[in-house]
Amino acid sequence: MLATAAAGAGVVAFATGATVDDAKGEAADNAVTAYVQAGATSDRAQAADRADRAERTTETTAAPGDTWKLPLHEYDLVAGYTGAGHSRHGLDLAGLPEGTPFAAMRAGTVVQAGWNGAFGNSVIIDHGDGAQTVYAHASQVLVKRGQKVEAGEAIALLGNSGLSRGVHLHLELYVDGVLQDPLSWFKERGVDFELEIEALPS
Repeated sequence: MLATAAAGAGVVAFATGATVDDAKGEAADNAVTAYVQAGATSDRAQAADRADRAERTTETTAAPGDTWKLPLHEYDLVAGYTGAGHSRHGLDLAGLPEGTPFAAMRAGTVVQAGWNGAFGNSVIIDHGDGAQTVYAHASQVLVKRGQKVEAGEAIALLGNSGLSRGVHLHLELYVDGVLQDPLSWFKERGVDFELEIEALPS
C-alpha cells in the first residue's frame, strides 16, 4: 500500500540537463496521442459531469472515488512537462531501482497493457471521465487490457524498455484526448509531484 500525504520529493531538474532522456521521436508521440484521442468523447452530459467533478476535487480532501494518488514515492523528479510539439510530453520519475512497483493514480479500466513501441512496456488507464493516464518504460506489466484497477494498485514495475536512457517512469496525462500539463492539472486535484504530496480520501 502506498503511503499517503508523503513529502520530500527528490531533485527537480526540468527539461534541460535532465539525467533521463526518453529519446522518442515525434512520430511515436503522435502515435500515442492518436491512440488516446481515438477513445475521446464530446458528449455534453459527460462534459458537464467532468466539470462538476473538477469543482468537487479542488479540495485537498477528495471523495474516495475521485481520489488521485502518486504512482511512486521517494522518487527524483528529473523532467517536467514542456508541452505539445516538444520532445517531453509528461513527467519522468527516477532515482529508484529497476523492478520497483508503481501504481495506478486513480481507479479505472486498463485500455492498453504491454509493448507500445517507443514507450516500451506501457499501461494506459481510462478513468471514465475523459481522463487517461499513460505509464511508460516498464520492465514488466502486471495488468491486462480490460482489467479494473483501484488507485494505489500496482500495475507495473520500473524499467528502461523502449526508447529510454535510464530506469524511470514516464507519465503522461490526456483529458478528452488532449495532452495536459500534469504538474498543474494534478496539483489542482491535491497531488503535488514537486512536494510529493497526494490528496487524502474523505
